[in-house]
Amino acid sequence: MDSYGGTLESGVDVVAHPTAKKLLSTCKKFFSEIDNLTPGKDLEAKLNSEYGPGNPYYEDMCACIRQGLDEGWVANIEIEGPKYRRSKICLPSPESHYFSITTVYMDSKEVFSGQYHVHPYGEINCVVQIDKTAELKGMQGWQGAGWTSPGPGTHHYPQVRGGALVSLFFLPAGRIAYNADPGMPQPASV
Repeated sequence: MDSYGGTLESGVDVVAHPTAKKLLSTCKKFFSEIDNLTPGKDLEAKLNSEYGPGNPYYEDMCACIRQGLDEGWVANIEIEGPKYRRSKICLPSPESHYFSITTVYMDSKEVFSGQYHVHPYGEINCVVQIDKTAELKGMQGWQGAGWTSPGPGTHHYPQVRGGALVSLFFLPAGRIAYNADPGMPQPASV
């Protein structure tokens, strides 16, 4: 349904899960503010300085994700057991400014690496700490509460350390690919 009025193609029923509907509404407003900005280190710096912890968008997204974990609609599909899970929340659409919305739950005290992938158009990650010591590794290094934003063409292993977190990530046009080789050079946009 359009305007987030019911079950999305991704399978999240926003009528059954009002928290999902709230998350989508918050993301929609957030996207209208960052629309036409290109993922990369400059956007990452902007997001951390203007939209980090304490910002209403960030705090609302984190609260919805934490509640969604409890409700069972966030990161509910196991990739490699219960400590590495993912779920698609929203496919690209006019309502989402053509971003897809996905959640990935990762939990490891030591460094854990997920599936190697490439971001054809870049990626924006809202780091939602479940454990206050958890960090996600972005192209600019380790990030606790806040944001990472790999630029177009970048590729990496998603990595976590220090506990559990959810990466609430937004992909322009929903583009992600798993055919990258870790030995490939990074683009100049890193």
